[in-house]
Amino acid sequence: MSELSALLDNSVLLWSLLSCLIAQFFKIIFNFFSTGKIRFGIMFETGGMPSSHSALITGATSGIGLQLGFDSPIFALAIAVSLIIMYDASGVRRSAGIQAAEINKISKKLDPKAEVGLKETLGHTKLEVIVGSFLGPLITLPGIVFIGSPLNIFNLIIN
Repeated sequence: MSELSALLDNSVLLWSLLSCLIAQFFKIIFNFFSTGKIRFGIMFETGGMPSSHSALITGATSGIGLQLGFDSPIFALAIAVSLIIMYDASGVRRSAGIQAAEINKISKKLDPKAEVGLKETLGHTKLEVIVGSFLGPLITLPGIVFIGSPLNIFNLIIN
């Protein structure tokens, strides 16, 4: 039971996951303003504004820095992992999505009945990554400082 208690006391995990979920929710709003349609299913898709991967990793990284110190080697490692994830989202995954779109076009041209339909929204633009990377710390840091861990929230509710 002590492992569960330790997990419930992990404010970095809670707030970084919450920043990821909020970023996914914001995709509905951004999609509405860009297309005029409300699509709740976009919450469960990759790509789009903002990058939830970036929000998650920068939220966790900033929380680690806050708790362990911004001079900690673990914070340095978290920064490195964050940069790799964000570079991958706007580089490799974005390129794969562009390639998928072209393959879908070629497939339809060769066989109009073809049902290849590769997923095209895999990655992010640099702006989507940047917005996600600011969203993570904007949610995580105040959450840790002012509210704390799930255990703190539970204790506030009970008491």
